[in-house]
Amino acid sequence: MGGPERLARQAAKGRLNARERVARLCDEGTFKEIGALGGAAPPAGGEPVPADALVGGMARVDGRSVVVIAEDFTVKGGSIGHVNAAKRLRLAKLAQQERIPLILLLDGAGERASNAFERYPFAPNDLQIVADLQGQVPVVTLVLGVSAGHGALTGVFADLIIMTENASLFAAGPPVVLGSLGIQVTPEELGAARTHTAESGVAHNLAADEDEALSMARRFLSYLPQHAGAAHSEPPAGRDADERLLDSILDTIPANHQRPYDMRPVLEQLVDAGSLLEVQPLYGTTILTAFARIGGRSVLIVASQPAVGAGAITAEAAEKATHFLRVAGSFGLPVVFLTDTPGVMPGPEAERVGTLRAAAGMYLAQRAIRAPKVHVTLRKAFGFGSSLMAMNPFDRQTLTLAFTGISLGGLPAHGAAAASKASDAESERMGERQSGAWAAADNLGYDRVIDPRDLRNELIQALRIRSAGGGQT
Repeated sequence: MGGPERLARQAAKGRLNARERVARLCDEGTFKEIGALGGAAPPAGGEPVPADALVGGMARVDGRSVVVIAEDFTVKGGSIGHVNAAKRLRLAKLAQQERIPLILLLDGAGERASNAFERYPFAPNDLQIVADLQGQVPVVTLVLGVSAGHGALTGVFADLIIMTENASLFAAGPPVVLGSLGIQVTPEELGAARTHTAESGVAHNLAADEDEALSMARRFLSYLPQHAGAAHSEPPAGRDADERLLDSILDTIPANHQRPYDMRPVLEQLVDAGSLLEVQPLYGTTILTAFARIGGRSVLIVASQPAVGAGAITAEAAEKATHFLRVAGSFGLPVVFLTDTPGVMPGPEAERVGTLRAAAGMYLAQRAIRAPKVHVTLRKAFGFGSSLMAMNPFDRQTLTLAFTGISLGGLPAHGAAAASKASDAESERMGERQSGAWAAADNLGYDRVIDPRDLRNELIQALRIRSAGGGQT
């Protein structure tokens, strides 16, 4: 790598070096490096560049084959020279060819400045190949330092992007920003991890340190098959994979529709113990997206979050849900929708930020799902929001469920009454007409109206239908 002094500087920043990262990510003894001698014999007698600042190869993660690419910041700041670029291309094409997941560990400065003075052969680059991998094999990016330029551009194609607290990500670094715009910024001011996980939505999850980031990547891959169309080998079911009643759910979800509550405790009760992995928790917070196991089966959960904005669907929430619905759809993962929403967020600001456009994208993503899809209305589902959450009858759901005492309609009762200038008495009658699962079930809008305590058992039985009867259609 970059020698004792540079390795010591890397460690002083609280960061692992490239080979330590690969070792902690992969099953012990399984990493087989490719291109280790790249950069050892540069033309015209130049100084060797160890591995040309890139450690990569094939390995196993929890027994499954993967391709790993790790930028080495201790060698020329992890920058991309011509040999480095060739290795990236070779490794990305291996993931494509062998149909196995690709993991990118980013900590580099982008294109090497000296490239401008050297001839570069015309060839496809890894950016093109990683783009082609979308929906074909799982791709995970971990930003573990400063990532700029080409590395950052490639990394944002991933199904899951994880950043550590002290990492930063940007298309062009501070020197370029200063030269082109005259603005002086630090890497943190330009693209800090909290900026990208909570404000821009570019990255999905924030990790406290590198070990947490690596663990999160392994967990995420465990929910997905090796490639699109492959059967998913679930890990052995845990002790909590059996059917059971959710006795405390009645205390968690208030009967009063106007009272907010946090959906996370509902998810924790519902899924197999220890299996919940929330993704993009700091962005689009009126919807929760999480991977989990229910009865030992991997699923994506898309759930309203009534604790934030009553669960109204914002542009950011719709964009978040759309991304993970596409991931689930690509890899045949069942999706469970838990709905408690007054609909799509209204108002001038919502219109300015293109909420309807984002909502339409979410609708298309859920409509495209061919894996098992289950909808549950917990308390309320209004307007286009109910369609985004897969409530539309006969929309390829494996099962549609409702709790008793729900409210439905084109608008929440109070909003509809205000829009029509209805009196208080008329508003109450309007609410009564809209409310209740019984009328909707009478029209087969729901397959079953259930006791909330039966929810987990109903989902387990629904998820068994496809696994017992065949794959995707």
